[in-house]
Amino acid sequence: MEPPFGPPRPPAGAPFAEGELIMLFDRQGRRYPVRLRAGGRFDFARGSVRHDQIIGQPEGAVVYSSVGEPLIAVRPRLADYILKMPRRTQVIYPKDIGSILVWADIFPGARVLEAGIGSGALTLALLRAVGPAGQVIAYETRPEFLNLALRNIGDFLGTPPNLITRLADVYEGIEETDLDRVLLDVPEPWRAVPHAARALRPGGIIMVYLPTTIQVHQAVMALVEHPDFGLIEAFETLHRPWDVSRMSMRPAHRMVAHTGFIIVARRVVGPVPDKGGTLPGEPP
Repeated sequence: MEPPFGPPRPPAGAPFAEGELIMLFDRQGRRYPVRLRAGGRFDFARGSVRHDQIIGQPEGAVVYSSVGEPLIAVRPRLADYILKMPRRTQVIYPKDIGSILVWADIFPGARVLEAGIGSGALTLALLRAVGPAGQVIAYETRPEFLNLALRNIGDFLGTPPNLITRLADVYEGIEETDLDRVLLDVPEPWRAVPHAARALRPGGIIMVYLPTTIQVHQAVMALVEHPDFGLIEAFETLHRPWDVSRMSMRPAHRMVAHTGFIIVARRVVGPVPDKGGTLPGEPP
């Protein structure tokens, strides 16, 4: 399947243009995604803002609603867009995406297979990380998920030429070979471990994202028992905001705690000694 055609990402520093997706922030930090169109209007609890007030303004401009409420207009960060984009499934949160990009070592020029595209959150980050010289191959079994993900990707990035999508089941096999990375966001990743071993180049990395401890244990044991995988690690990432004012600072009342576990392992050549489970945790 080919990705849908979407608007090109505007150059950095360009003024806001009609057809562009922007994000408005109110004084409480609430986010409002807006697609700009001439003559359009954005309505919210504190009045309305005409799109023509924003079109032609520089990024970061402060605009005022009909009742004088200030709003900051910016282009959405990837994290902003992920949390606001349409979804049919639970997305991988930005805090986990950041960890995946670093611990799976997604580099410019990499060939990456992602199984379970969902709503396209991780795919967006992968496309930016691998760059124009890299390639992302996405497997998905449900056409409605794939179509939504492609719309979300097109809405944020336009049409990435380095994305290949397949309506295919990773449990039944992986068509590609000599991949740098295989990322599995599927309910039973242990069923895909043998296919990933055949598809990865020596030294390549497999990453598995799972929500529950039972799934993590079964996935790690599948990697332990497979002779082609070693250096197995499993962890989770917690994100705690802090409230900082002139007179005090304290942790925020709410935090994004557990969302999922991340497992990474390397494709090795030859027997792995003492492969009883994950590597022991190391201090930073």
